[in-house]
Amino acid sequence: MSFVDEECSESCSSAGGRARMESFFFSCELSSKAPFYTFQGDEEEDLEQFLELRTVCLGDGAKEESNVVEVTALNHHGKRVSVPVANLHLSCLPMVSLGEFELRTPVTFRLKSGSGPVCISGQHLIAYEDEDSDATEEDEESEEEIVPIKPAKKKQRKS
Repeated sequence: MSFVDEECSESCSSAGGRARMESFFFSCELSSKAPFYTFQGDEEEDLEQFLELRTVCLGDGAKEESNVVEVTALNHHGKRVSVPVANLHLSCLPMVSLGEFELRTPVTFRLKSGSGPVCISGQHLIAYEDEDSDATEEDEESEEEIVPIKPAKKKQRKS
């Protein structure tokens, strides 16, 4: 599943070009057989990539136990930080909605305790500079000519 968002505002622009955002569905499953998953994203230099997490939930066959999910990602200083984001239990909290919890890639998910399965879903966001937008913007600007407004002629009153 993929869709392209509208062009970003000027805050997304870099070096005069416009940035565009593509969004793809993301999901992974953690269990005792696969207790961690690392999402790297694409290796291209000119792309900014993020994971926007939406839900963490217990999968089919989960046991009555505590399942703690930990996320490891980079903070604003570029240092790796690990934080538990969900403590799921089948009888009282089988799912957590994270809203729009956004992380820059790479991101590692780890099943810190429990045997799962735990399903994590969200969106993989890719921001890139739209190379075509520079040419089309210049064309649009040259096509748009501002026509000067002429003052209205006054009618003289008959006396």
